[in-house]
Amino acid sequence: MGGYGQKIIRTPNIDKLIEEGMHFTQHYSGSPVCAPSRCVLLTGKHPGHAYIRTNRFYPPEGNEPIPENTWTIAKMFQNSGYETGGFGKWGLGGVDSSGAALKQGFDRFYGYYCQTHAHWFHPKHLWHDTTKILLDNPDVPHTGRIPPEADPHDRSNYSLFEGKVYGPDLYSEQALRFIRDNKDRPFFLYYPTLVPHLPLSVPEDSLREYEGLWSDPPYVGGNGYLPNRTPRATYAAMVTRMDREIGRMMALVKELGLDNDTIFVFTSDNGPAYDRLGGTDSEFFDSTGGLRGLKGSLYEGGVRVPMVVRWTGRVRAGSVSDRVTGFEDWMPTFADLLGIENEAGDIDGISFASTLEGKLQEKRSFLYREFPSYGGQQSVRIGPWKGIRQNLEKGDDSLKLELYNLKNDPGESVDVADTHSDIVARIEKIMRQQHRPSKTFPFPALDQLSAENSDAGKNDPLK
Repeated sequence: MGGYGQKIIRTPNIDKLIEEGMHFTQHYSGSPVCAPSRCVLLTGKHPGHAYIRTNRFYPPEGNEPIPENTWTIAKMFQNSGYETGGFGKWGLGGVDSSGAALKQGFDRFYGYYCQTHAHWFHPKHLWHDTTKILLDNPDVPHTGRIPPEADPHDRSNYSLFEGKVYGPDLYSEQALRFIRDNKDRPFFLYYPTLVPHLPLSVPEDSLREYEGLWSDPPYVGGNGYLPNRTPRATYAAMVTRMDREIGRMMALVKELGLDNDTIFVFTSDNGPAYDRLGGTDSEFFDSTGGLRGLKGSLYEGGVRVPMVVRWTGRVRAGSVSDRVTGFEDWMPTFADLLGIENEAGDIDGISFASTLEGKLQEKRSFLYREFPSYGGQQSVRIGPWKGIRQNLEKGDDSLKLELYNLKNDPGESVDVADTHSDIVARIEKIMRQQHRPSKTFPFPALDQLSAENSDAGKNDPLK
């Protein structure tokens, strides 16, 4: 984002949130991909304990559902008298499943239930609560490429992949309506927009802002997703269009006289996409700001994400926090801000409400992440130290831990595990303790270690 050092893509509204609020430099998404990340956010449990551990599609339209009795942030707000609405991409269960938004604490939902369905920016339908809303869009394919003999610079060669109605515009309008409808009562608005995401697609009015500003080799297809004539301009335009919609919400809240009573939170559910996948170019935009790794990776670039909080009159304008925080921390933080007892019970999050109020707060003892996909990964952060294991699907040889000092080496370029055996031992112990096996999402390498640790650590006071 602009306020985090982006030089090319314009995000004036999010930059304004940064200027008028607090931005965090060491905030972590729940996971390096969307569904498990959102599960961590909504339930307050880190990915070693959360129900959803990776993305899983359920045909014809849905994903692995979270259980109906799951305690979520939305249920917490609902129980506190708030009207709750979700607008965008859900991804935690289909419309008829236990994980449906309306069963997880939301009074209203409009958008995409299924992550796979959300790869169509011009879909044939969206969901309004439990009603399928049919849209005037042609049958646009999910993937494809223009013919080898076709001119990749000729706009007409991409007509097969174009639609009429841009899905995100519809759920954005519904989000604005939700604000207006609830201006006289407390409300919680969850806006998990799928902009930006693959495939690259944006309406012409946004594309014109960036088209022709730099060299922009066409993406003809063949590396996943739909072809795009101007992929760099399209991606930049998508980010700016997202920013525009956030700006419209900010303006409406101010117009309704709710500015001083509204907390805005902006963050991301994972890092930027792999270079060249579907035409994206994270290297060109310096999307990770020099951090190692991209989406799908537990290196910093895959999980350390922007996070901004604006609360006029309560959070100091222009303030910066380097506190290590994660998605699991939002449930207890909101509970503190609501002044209620959190009914979730066994969660992993730590409230940082004191940090938002400008008070000194004890640092967290560790932050844990695991991910059974993309080769199998596990990481722990303790202060400046980051321990990470990669390729855990390969077996015993993959259990070797890499260690980085993020204060001196934020790009994770120098592995110092061999010279800090004490730190390695502490991190390995936390890794054994924090993984809870899941029958739904087995992780053989960690499940075995967890079983061994259970037997060997029965008398361990830290167990």
